[in-house]
Amino acid sequence: MNSRELVYNTLAFKNTERVPRQLWVLPWARMFEGEKLAAIQQQYPDDIIWDMPVSYAKSIKTVGDPYELGQYVDEWGCVFSSIHRGIVGEVKGSLVEDEDWEDADKVRFPEELLTFDVQKVNEYCRNTDKFVVQTDFVRTFERLQFIRGTENLFMDIALENEGMLSFMKKIHAFNCRMMEAWGATEVDALFMMDDWGSQNSLLIDPKTWVKLFKPLYADYCAIARKHGKKIFMHSDGNTLAILPHLVEIGVDAVNLQIFCIGIENLKDYKGKITFWGEIDRQWILPEGTNKEVESAVKSVFKTLWADGGCIAQCEFGPGAKPENVNQVFETWSNLKG
Repeated sequence: MNSRELVYNTLAFKNTERVPRQLWVLPWARMFEGEKLAAIQQQYPDDIIWDMPVSYAKSIKTVGDPYELGQYVDEWGCVFSSIHRGIVGEVKGSLVEDEDWEDADKVRFPEELLTFDVQKVNEYCRNTDKFVVQTDFVRTFERLQFIRGTENLFMDIALENEGMLSFMKKIHAFNCRMMEAWGATEVDALFMMDDWGSQNSLLIDPKTWVKLFKPLYADYCAIARKHGKKIFMHSDGNTLAILPHLVEIGVDAVNLQIFCIGIENLKDYKGKITFWGEIDRQWILPEGTNKEVESAVKSVFKTLWADGGCIAQCEFGPGAKPENVNQVFETWSNLKG
């Protein structure tokens, strides 16, 4: 069974072989742990890929390098400031300063992203037996933060600011076009992300999330289904409050901070959705012993595996010990589906 088949069987809860895997690699790991990273990737190659080379008919308009010191301007015109190499910086300031969003025309929508070479994407998908995830993902909540600034946006959400709501519709329309474009290719899954959780709870009232944001994600899921694609989602923090809604709208796999949420709190979702990782990067990966890493992986398998429902995933980022990352995949490899 090849990687693509393995992932599809896992999502369908029909996997009787090994657990599929994917290592998330931050540029920091390539810069500072390159040799050890290469050894891990050689021994435990990914079954899921999303970093295919993509070419565009129109050049993507960015300035600088997002993973180097200094400023980086992304394709939307948002300015990020970085003080650490290998890690994406933070947005300082905001593009939209008017409280009624009257200056929202300063934001440029990156139409260039829609000019990707579909034929080359399809050729790539045909020439690999890996499970391929959409490269240019969509994010609505975080994009609004980058444009407006986090504090201002939280106030706008609380007040259901009409200017913000109007602009949300424009971002959503653009995101739907992006999802439709990728849905028309031969990738296996579409991908959306937004970091919704703090350490202990959702960042906004769950009722507000359901009212304002759930319908957007439901639309993305509907686009995926229309094109016969799976749909994956990432969200950091304690996002337990929105998990039942993600199951309801048809998300196939979620990358969540399951140790932040508490693995026992997820047991009712066993067999209902696939957990696309992860292993605790707040403590286990940077500080844990080999035995603690092994125990963490086994606890995920015991609680959430149901002939599928788990993907062996962790993030190799700042502070993570290479030996712990290796131990994650060594342990998963010894747990048979």
